[in-house]
Amino acid sequence: MEEYDLLVLGSGTGGKIVAGTFAQKGQRVIAVERKYVAGSCPNIACLPSKNIIHSAKVASFFHRSNEFGISKENVRINMAAVRERKRKMVRNIVDIFRDHYYTKSGAELVMGTGCFVAPKTIEVALNDGGTRTLRGKNVVVNSGSRATLEPIPGLAEAKPLTHIEAFELDHIPKHLLVLGGGYVGLELAQAFRRFGAEVTLIERNGRLAQQEDEDTSQGLEEMCRDEGITVVTSAKITAVKGNSGEWIRLLGSRDGGDLSLEGTHLLVAAGRTPNTSGIGLEKAGVETTDRGYVKVNERLQTTAEGVWAIGDCAGSPQFTHISTDDSKVVIDNIAGGNRVTTGRQVPFCMFTDPELARIGLSETEAKRRGIPYRVAKLPMAAVLRAMTISETRGFMKVLIETESDRILGFTMFGAGAGDVMAAVQMAMLAGVPFTAVRDAVIAHPTMPEGLILLFGNVPPISAHAAKRTR
Repeated sequence: MEEYDLLVLGSGTGGKIVAGTFAQKGQRVIAVERKYVAGSCPNIACLPSKNIIHSAKVASFFHRSNEFGISKENVRINMAAVRERKRKMVRNIVDIFRDHYYTKSGAELVMGTGCFVAPKTIEVALNDGGTRTLRGKNVVVNSGSRATLEPIPGLAEAKPLTHIEAFELDHIPKHLLVLGGGYVGLELAQAFRRFGAEVTLIERNGRLAQQEDEDTSQGLEEMCRDEGITVVTSAKITAVKGNSGEWIRLLGSRDGGDLSLEGTHLLVAAGRTPNTSGIGLEKAGVETTDRGYVKVNERLQTTAEGVWAIGDCAGSPQFTHISTDDSKVVIDNIAGGNRVTTGRQVPFCMFTDPELARIGLSETEAKRRGIPYRVAKLPMAAVLRAMTISETRGFMKVLIETESDRILGFTMFGAGAGDVMAAVQMAMLAGVPFTAVRDAVIAHPTMPEGLILLFGNVPPISAHAAKRTR
């Protein structure tokens, strides 16, 4: 038995920060990683996807070159070169993370598969052979999640692509079927269409991004159709025939009728499953929810004393920036603090082109929770910067409290949405009224300048509401 002050299962975003932080404080720290040093984000998820998506955007500029007064000829996509650009970036980033969070901090990183065998005790089957048994005064579970493979007859046998395999393709699929219209499905459907693949996007719900407002879903669907992506909503897939990479057929129903879709490749992008089964949580006294996530409280404590969980496996919103915040919560609490996840802001950005970003409430959420609001909306075509770069698709939208000038939420479907959202988020964090943004001097011509027009469109507080606030 090897004893440590801190034992971390998984070297993902939150795990590596926790490990590096306590190691720099002089504690004896060890992290166990099965395969991907620094986790999925730099290796197979966030950063590789944005790298591939940017290559696809460059390809789209070639397709649109006449619009910019530039002639083109003999355009060819070299997917092997696209892949190598991505691989080079991944190697560089992983080396940086390994050096900073482990080599320089003093935290030990062991490569192998870890499984709890007793409270706060993990046995590691080393990738190079042999085993080690590790025990920590505190243990952090950071095991992440994986692409969900639904129990549809024939799906597993078809060997479909997940995002991992899609990023490693050295060729362009002739006809890519994308099962799932969420983040991964929408981003990669657009990217592979821009590379030249025929793409069909299949969504079980009645509209894309169903959790968002209807105008957002409509904007995303129009984007897909304008780029030549076939969108099939309200689709229930009941069987899969063939093999991905050769010939594939999806069978099911839609609007009361039979549905049959054929392609050459199948990409599964229908949600995430936590990596919590088979790691011996029950032997550590760690309970899981009915959906398989580690059961935690607002301090990210599990049901076992001295064991914490962060990131996807803990049911936190599945974003790298949330895993980072989870690590801060756990670091403070292990050190004796009382930091909680309750009430924190959860910004998100979908890296379609244009981007979709939101912070705070959407109209759908506000209505569901019975929160009254004022709303203002601005088409991107009214933003001068958008005009200069010929990126006028989409809109900005803001929700303002009915009886005050507090910002409740901001949604943007447009070029640079993630960056513009951050400006609104800072205003929300500071608690300043929307009028402070409206009256600010913002550099011209930039995308955030559109906020002045947007906030200038906010309806005034009604006389009745104003009377109640006095």
